[in-house]
Amino acid sequence: MKRSAVLFDLDGTLVDSLDDLADAMNTVLGRNGFLPHPADAYRYFVGDGMEMLVRRALPEARRDEGTVSRCLGEMKGEYEERWACKTRPYPGIPELLSALAGRGIPMAVLSNKPEDATLGVVERLLCSWTFAAVCGARPGLPKKPDPSGALEIASRLGIAPEAWVYAGDTGTDMKTANAAGMLAVGVLWGFRGAEELTAAGARILVRHPLDVLGCLGCSSSLARH
Repeated sequence: MKRSAVLFDLDGTLVDSLDDLADAMNTVLGRNGFLPHPADAYRYFVGDGMEMLVRRALPEARRDEGTVSRCLGEMKGEYEERWACKTRPYPGIPELLSALAGRGIPMAVLSNKPEDATLGVVERLLCSWTFAAVCGARPGLPKKPDPSGALEIASRLGIAPEAWVYAGDTGTDMKTANAAGMLAVGVLWGFRGAEELTAAGARILVRHPLDVLGCLGCSSSLARH
């Protein structure tokens, strides 16, 4: 089947937000008397929502519900203040989005970041392009890898799930894509590596954003880049 729409993850796929996430969480850790982590460690803390990020960043012995709840509240406040300090689209993403828009390909975003923050990032950093749907974490919508958000977007746009390319940088994204019946495309410029993406069901791996264009004509017989 010809692929006719693209669904993107946000953090680690469209934008590099790692430093802002690390700075915000490390500020919370320091305020509570905990040691900070190197920014690179946050590659493995993110991807499953902000609460899970906080749990993973906290010392294992201090992941009780009270500490998690308090630090989660602080993290939301810190991140709201600094999310745009260092976060930028990855090199090649503007060219990819312009190429897709020029071809009339519908684009959408699905993130485990809270929905207001997801919308804020798209509206401020990706405002030059039109997304047919932007969906973040909100009450009543299960987080990825549950496929509900992806299927909701497909239904809203009236495009069958099997017609979508789903581009993401984590195993969570690949599991979401496969559960939704979309083409799971793992991007190698993001937070995780090829081993995780392949193990989680990536059908194609791409090294540069413009490589995503080649996935639109893919059939069921696929080769990795």
